[in-house]
Amino acid sequence: MLPMQSLGVDIETVKGFLDAQEGAALFDAALTSAALGPCLEIGSYCGKSTVYLGRACEQKNTLLFAVDHHRGSEEHQLGEEYHDPQLFDAQQGRMDSFREFRTTLARAQLENTVVPIVAPSALAARYWNTPLGMVFIDGGHSMEAALTDYRCWAPHVVRGGLLAIHDVFPNPADGGRPPFEIWQLAQASGLFEAMPLVKTLGILRRL
Repeated sequence: MLPMQSLGVDIETVKGFLDAQEGAALFDAALTSAALGPCLEIGSYCGKSTVYLGRACEQKNTLLFAVDHHRGSEEHQLGEEYHDPQLFDAQQGRMDSFREFRTTLARAQLENTVVPIVAPSALAARYWNTPLGMVFIDGGHSMEAALTDYRCWAPHVVRGGLLAIHDVFPNPADGGRPPFEIWQLAQASGLFEAMPLVKTLGILRRL
């Protein structure tokens, strides 16, 4: 198990929805794949997954690209289930997690390892040409958002690299279906081989 003190910050004080066991699996996955190229995550929110991935990338002397428009997913909006008033910019009348994200990077001393890309996933991917050792998808959970993330970023994973998807629920009674469906789509493509799930974290290796 990953020693929590090695993350450089008390991870439980970072806002987010990533389980510690899933985070440790992300850390290990990034450690093994970072030798193949930089890593990239979609859906940084306040930086909990960024700390796990970024610390692994730091150890391997590579970079983590963190893609998020920081305006929140559907469930983060005003009046929705996961809305956080502390992340709501009353002056703009919009959710904004970027300030909190930057604070997390500073606390974890990862500002020289993590490259924030503050843009929608499809926009950030439009002219992307850098091969990636690992891609972690944890963006919007609508079918449109999940498909966009998968179609935009999975092709950039190099052979032997990893594609990770959060909130994969095989039982529809446990949670939303889009992450599970793109996890299945990746396997059906013949380009990825699935490894055992770590709670709701699906990790697949590019063949």
